[in-house]
Amino acid sequence: MRLGMCLVFCLVPVYAQSDDLAAKSGRGKKLMAAGKFEEAIPIYRDLVQALPDNPGPMMNLGLALHMAGHEREAVSKFQPVLKLEPTHLPARLFLGTAYLKLNEPAKAIEPLKTVVQAQPDNLEARLFLGQALLSLERFQAAAEQFERLSEQAPENPKVWNGLGLSHEGLAGQNFEELEKAAAGSAYWLVLVAESRAKADQYNRAFFFYREALAKMPNMHGVHAMLAEVYRKNGHPDWAAIEEKKERKLPPLDCSDAGEASVTARSALARKHSNKSQKLECDFWAGRYHQVAASSKEVNTPEAIFWRTRAYSELARQAFSRLAQLPPSGEAHELMAKIHFGQKNYAASIKEWQEALKFSPENPYYRQGLGISLSARGDYDGARRLLEDLIKQSPDSAELNYWFGFTLLGLEKPGAAIPFLEKGVEGDPTVLPAHRDLARAYLRTGQIEKAIPHLEAALPIDDEGSLYYQLALAYGKRGQRELEKELLRKFQEIQNSATVEKKRFEQQIEITPP
Repeated sequence: MRLGMCLVFCLVPVYAQSDDLAAKSGRGKKLMAAGKFEEAIPIYRDLVQALPDNPGPMMNLGLALHMAGHEREAVSKFQPVLKLEPTHLPARLFLGTAYLKLNEPAKAIEPLKTVVQAQPDNLEARLFLGQALLSLERFQAAAEQFERLSEQAPENPKVWNGLGLSHEGLAGQNFEELEKAAAGSAYWLVLVAESRAKADQYNRAFFFYREALAKMPNMHGVHAMLAEVYRKNGHPDWAAIEEKKERKLPPLDCSDAGEASVTARSALARKHSNKSQKLECDFWAGRYHQVAASSKEVNTPEAIFWRTRAYSELARQAFSRLAQLPPSGEAHELMAKIHFGQKNYAASIKEWQEALKFSPENPYYRQGLGISLSARGDYDGARRLLEDLIKQSPDSAELNYWFGFTLLGLEKPGAAIPFLEKGVEGDPTVLPAHRDLARAYLRTGQIEKAIPHLEAALPIDDEGSLYYQLALAYGKRGQRELEKELLRKFQEIQNSATVEKKRFEQQIEITPP
């Protein structure tokens, strides 16, 4: 319907200049309506050549290219349409859409925002704008778009998926903020425990909940969470003990009278206490939007903690709404991402395959499947998918990295290098890309090129393997002192990791209350 409306808009009677042009226009329109976009392209090329200063033929050529998947060329047609007619909103809409498909969301923002401002009820433009903002991790701005859409199109699964991911991103950003401000605090420990519980890592969740209670024994909700861990592990009797402890905690005073009863304290302390208690009261009452909004300007560890939990709950609510909708590609996409994050690549592959049944040519779903296949070690399957996708989006840092990673897995380090280099250039903050580029260089004997990337990737070396490889590289370069120092560091990491693993395994054993 969107394509048809745009064609009607563009096919104004400019072709009446000759019967031949009118006939070509009619053929092009029929081919587009029949989905034969490749066949329509040469017809619209002829019309553009005949009418170079008319935006209609150029727009329709851009549409045909866009629908046929030739996004880069489509962009080159939508841009001159806007030069000829700056207020052409369909050209802006499709320009933004094309940039999204090219994995260039930053370029999509301006044209899509212009459409949304001019047409606030244009749900498609608002959805694409939300997706572009989400891709750029501008989570607050994305959430605002998806919140509006949740009122306008509550039956659309893409809306709830986008809203859930936006709130999840906000929760992640706030957790990072709390980690910087108060790592190791009871607030931080509870959030870590919750994340482990969601991943079904109950032993680890148990450990962090107990650590949190050791630091803050009267913290509401933690005994109840421990009870849930006990119940999940088949200990309902232990769960009952924790629930009894929860009921014995001093109750929260969420009344206005409670706020006025602290006159013995200073005004500043009273204000801080009231604010903190209100956040907690609002959270337990389910007023998550209010918690998030009222704590935005407050950056105490407690405020960040409640804000993080509020966003996590808002994400959970959005995903719950998504799950209640009829089966969709978006629901399977969500599950695929969750499984991938848990490194359950087999389950992730299955979910992407189910998503593709709803949208077989969806490049995002195909990319997700290709990446999951590569992560699982099915390099042949991944290569077939990623090789095709990278032709469509040659500048995508993510695609270049994963295609390079796949070629490396196929023992083709020389072929992998150009793609891994492009992945690193596109996003130098992705440390695994540095690690794998260094691996490719080492396998092709390019030690000098490998060294800076090994150095860059050291922060993600938990087992010491990168320290070992870097030591060998320094040795081949003749830097014996550096070689000895890094080999010593490698041995320390190995010994420390073994001892720490045994100690942690003992600590995370689930024991009675």
